[in-house]
Amino acid sequence: MSELVLSGVAKSFATAQGGHVRALEPTDLNVANGEFVALLGASGCGKSTLLRLVAGFETPDSGTIALGSRIVSGGASHVPPEERRVGIVFQSYALWPHMSVGRNVGYALEVAHVPDAKRKARIAEALASVDLAGYEDRKPAELSGGQRQRVALARCLAMDPAIVLLDEPLANLDVHLRASMLETFAAFHAKTKATMLYVTHDQAEAMALADRIAVMEAGRIVQFADPRTLYREPATAAIGAFVGRGAIVKTEMLAAQGGKAGIELYGRRFRVRCAGDRAPGPASLVLRPEDLALAADGFPATIKRAAYVGGAWDIDAVPDADPTALLRLALPDDGHPHAGDKIALGLVDGWVTD
Repeated sequence: MSELVLSGVAKSFATAQGGHVRALEPTDLNVANGEFVALLGASGCGKSTLLRLVAGFETPDSGTIALGSRIVSGGASHVPPEERRVGIVFQSYALWPHMSVGRNVGYALEVAHVPDAKRKARIAEALASVDLAGYEDRKPAELSGGQRQRVALARCLAMDPAIVLLDEPLANLDVHLRASMLETFAAFHAKTKATMLYVTHDQAEAMALADRIAVMEAGRIVQFADPRTLYREPATAAIGAFVGRGAIVKTEMLAAQGGKAGIELYGRRFRVRCAGDRAPGPASLVLRPEDLALAADGFPATIKRAAYVGGAWDIDAVPDADPTALLRLALPDDGHPHAGDKIALGLVDGWVTD
């Protein structure tokens, strides 16, 4: 497997009106050898364009793309997809229905004239790695959706790719199969140590699988961090709202020092986390459900919704001082809250961002 390095890579597309739209702003990205990186963002943010550029399906307008020590795109150089040793798993599986599982997995090896014995050994090894040993003679129509996706993954492994690209691979699966495939992808990465780039709009998938997550917005990577940092320390309020359940509320920061900030929120004062030293003034506060708790001296709020989720209550509450805000929190299973109940809330934690 190989390291992936993008340096200043940008891409625009022509519009029907004769103009151009920038799909990817100049972008730098470094995926370490054996790392699992997710590209996370809403539709149209540029993540699929970036993946297609790495695969070689598109040519960048500027910048370079390197796989290991080899530049595959940049300047006058553009290595075609079939010569990049890139394995791709699509959401549609892209299996040939008339071919057996074994032939689907080994077709690229067949085209490359790999000897029969070696090809059969690599097919068997690849299928065993995704727990499909013995499925060589079956047809794709005889498999479940999850099994077909594992065949697509085995096909990548059989090619001995420099990098594995996954383009929304769970989009066509039901909830149960998604959970099963998340385990399969995680096990595949742990076993093969493959360098993997995974495109998704689902933050739960990204959080569960990736070593690091690149959050994309309007053709840019706006934060690139491990899942815990992304959740606890989002770089912007927009990322805080997009990643993880919770709320973004306006607050007044009083002072900050050593990564801690004093704030005033709904007539009460609290101490929360922040990035370094910041000047006092208006700020956004990211509040996750675990950051809020009942407090006798807290700010007054009204429960809008209470749902029992087994062992706890999932609560939406509206602060009396700001009827437009909606706060989410979990309450222990020692009472029976109802919509309309009055409560007082304090902060256990929180994160100040721009």
